[in-house]
Amino acid sequence: MYFTASEGAANEMGYAMSRFELDSDFCDAGKDIHGNDNTERLNKELNHLDHEISQLTKLRSGPHECLSQIIPGKRDSPVSTVKMLAGREGNYSGRGRFSSADCCHMLSRYLPVNGPWLVDQMTSRAYVSQFSADGSLFVAGFQGSHIRIYNVDRGWKVQKNILAKSLRWTVTDTSLSPDQRHLVYASMSPIVHIVNIGSAATESLANITEIHDGLDFSAADDEGYSFGIFSVKFSTDGRELVAGSSDDSIYVYDLEANKLSLKILAHTSDVNTVCFADESGHLIYSGSDDSLCKVWDRRCLISKGKPAGVLMGHLEGITFIDSRGDGRHLISNSKDQSIKLWDIRKMSSNATWLNTSSLAIQRGHKRYEITSETAIIYFVQNEFDYHDGLDTPGFRNYEWDYRWMDYPTQARELKHPCDQSLSTYKGHSVLRTLIRCYFSPSYSTGQKYIYSGSSDSCIYIYDLLTGAQVATLEHHKSVVRDCNWHPNYPILVSSSWDGDIVKWEFPGNGEPPLIKKRIRRRYL
Repeated sequence: MYFTASEGAANEMGYAMSRFELDSDFCDAGKDIHGNDNTERLNKELNHLDHEISQLTKLRSGPHECLSQIIPGKRDSPVSTVKMLAGREGNYSGRGRFSSADCCHMLSRYLPVNGPWLVDQMTSRAYVSQFSADGSLFVAGFQGSHIRIYNVDRGWKVQKNILAKSLRWTVTDTSLSPDQRHLVYASMSPIVHIVNIGSAATESLANITEIHDGLDFSAADDEGYSFGIFSVKFSTDGRELVAGSSDDSIYVYDLEANKLSLKILAHTSDVNTVCFADESGHLIYSGSDDSLCKVWDRRCLISKGKPAGVLMGHLEGITFIDSRGDGRHLISNSKDQSIKLWDIRKMSSNATWLNTSSLAIQRGHKRYEITSETAIIYFVQNEFDYHDGLDTPGFRNYEWDYRWMDYPTQARELKHPCDQSLSTYKGHSVLRTLIRCYFSPSYSTGQKYIYSGSSDSCIYIYDLLTGAQVATLEHHKSVVRDCNWHPNYPILVSSSWDGDIVKWEFPGNGEPPLIKKRIRRRYL
């Protein structure tokens, strides 16, 4: 029921997250917050991202330069709300009002860390947490065949209680249409079901009280092979669905024609996550257990039949991808216990581009030379380990299964020799299930933060620019697979395998937070 942050990072950035503080210069002072050494002072000296996304983020979430000028002898601290208001009244900017960046500067300092307050409790694991685009609805999906849609504007009242049809294992993913009239849900089956959520009935029992139409993603050449769908997303115009599956493929379904329009044999292992890069729908991002992120341009896919590019850097499978929405940047969560930030302009043409006779790899104080081209390519496509005390490296010498084993200690030091990512964020745990990560909302934070669920039952929030862990939300008793930040307000909702759906806010709704008194459950 509290959050923790790196004390040094909090003091450096001047966050005042739990109360409004003023000093003589109208500048919020950073307060000591419960210390957290989970990242082992990973960012003792905060390394600022010196590239375009850093500048874009600062432009989106920074105050007017007249207000942010540093006074000699004063440290660079966030401009206080009082100073912002005084600046607006004095018309420092010449606009007579706050810009969107000014608003983000103020709102992004007040993180949704108070609480939590209970939204719902179920007797089965929660897998999905999603706000609608306007924040008026919230969707939660559970392993026990239930999907609930809550009306946020009406006190989180259940607007639709959906009992899923032909569920295999769990609800792996859901997606709301842009007009918020339909919801699709997927499971470990090639059939994705679509539900009309605009109907008057609250209870939606599959093909009993309402029809749940089945959309068959099986291609003509599947020959009866059954596969599961891990990820499904609506296009921005609501006319298409993109899905990633256990048969290593990406599927695009044309809803207007009511048929499968595209199948891509995209990876060499399960495609755990897919999404459209931006509103155009031309670019698709995919992430797989083969440890690669790929970019697909549908405008040239037929002629080339290949991805537009490959992003290398993770050492284990990708569990989730979130697009920044600009068609250039994305983040990925991985079983190597890290989130990576990418710019697709740094991608390579394919995963086997390493055509060289030797490659130097650094591990700690030791330097190794690889002279086998085959070994280099294997490293890029799989995992690699080093044998201390030997003159040459070899293939990884450990076996593990992320569903029930901890990440090997010897693997935590490994680094990809051809890492193309812009930045890496560590501290959370990606085990047991496909943990999800996201950019914080553009409207209220300027996408200044990255946040993720975790298998250690917490929610982690990182500063995009510095990599500092600025908050850790603790309440749940089991894996937090998914969590979602309200697009407009400082509200974050988390869903866990303990069956709890809870919301975190700033400053709170005036009600007492959830007491840690739990109901007895039977887990499915």
